[in-house]
Amino acid sequence: MSSVYEFTVKNANGDDVTLSEYKGKVLIIVNVASQCGLTNKNYTQLKELLDVYKKDGLEVLAFPCNQFAGQEPSCEVDIQAFVADKFKFEPTFFQKIDVNGDKASPLFKFLKNEKGGFMFDAIKWNFTKFLVGRDGKIIKRFGPTTDPKDMKKDIEEALGVRL
Repeated sequence: MSSVYEFTVKNANGDDVTLSEYKGKVLIIVNVASQCGLTNKNYTQLKELLDVYKKDGLEVLAFPCNQFAGQEPSCEVDIQAFVADKFKFEPTFFQKIDVNGDKASPLFKFLKNEKGGFMFDAIKWNFTKFLVGRDGKIIKRFGPTTDPKDMKKDIEEALGVRL
C-alpha cells in the first residue's frame, strides 16, 4: 500500500467507502471519543478548521474508537447525534474501530507505519490526527494533545492556500 486511497472502510451506516473517493482532497484522519477530556477542544477546533477550509478541499474523517479507557461506548448513530447537537459539527464518521492491537484497522496500521509516533508507533490516545495530502500520502502525524488549530500552517500548505 502506498496511499490511503487504496483502503476501503465502513462508514457509520456500515456501507463500504473507498477512500479513493477523496482523491484531490486534503484529509484529517482522526480517532475520536465522546467522553475524553480532549473531546471539546478537538471537536470545536476541527469544526472551525473545516468551516474555513472545506471550500479549499479539506475533509475530516472521524473514526470512533473505544480502546482508551472506554471513552467511546456509544454506537455510531449516537456518536454522530452527540457531535452534531453539541458542536454543530458533522465530520464524515466511520464505523467504530480499534487503532492498536491485533484487531487494529488496516488503515490505522498503515497510518502508524507511515508516520510513527514519538518513542513508539502505537496510537497513544484519542484524537491522534493524521494530515493526508491531495495525493493520499501522509504528510504529518499530530499527537492527541496537539490542538487542531496548531495544524493550520500545515493544512494551508497542503491545500496551497494562505489566509
